[in-house]
Amino acid sequence: MPDPVEVKLFFNFRSPYCYLASKKLWPIVDDYDVRLLWRPVGGWHLRSSPDRAKSKMPLARQDVARFARRMGIPVNPPPVTTDPTRAGAGSLLAEREGLLRPYIVEVMRAEWAHGRDIGDTEVLLEVGERIGLAREALAAAIRDDALLAQLERNAAEAAELSVIGVPTFVIDEEIFWGQDRIDFVLDALRERRAARL
Repeated sequence: MPDPVEVKLFFNFRSPYCYLASKKLWPIVDDYDVRLLWRPVGGWHLRSSPDRAKSKMPLARQDVARFARRMGIPVNPPPVTTDPTRAGAGSLLAEREGLLRPYIVEVMRAEWAHGRDIGDTEVLLEVGERIGLAREALAAAIRDDALLAQLERNAAEAAELSVIGVPTFVIDEEIFWGQDRIDFVLDALRERRAARL
């Protein structure tokens, strides 16, 4: 039996496009023999610079609203000061505990459907409790220097691969940037005959 196809996913919890992806990326792991290599980043990594974001935000919000209407999901943006770094660190604990999928879905729901600040420790702890992560473990993880350093290493890896935004999926040498490229990721997996039997 062939080895699973490795799919790297670069993800920043502050990105509205990652919110859209969190609703539609799961066939990649449900329908195909894939090993998801989770690569969260924090802060401004793989996002527009603060100056660029000011002018880009109105356009991006219109764009995201159109996709959200088509998908039938709510959009209620979080405070502009929201920092995704702690959420990224917490996701590494969730991955280790086998709870990455519900963590991604619920953090993004809290942030982008309910407009909550996921930089707020209490918001993340509420999400963690809801999905079965121990409160104390998550509280430690979001401040863990080793996990925060992993976010920086992920950003450095993205730069080495010429990844310029999120969400980005990488399969071998192919880079698929954007939540609207997920169909192409699925095509690539079909071409590799990776469908689950």
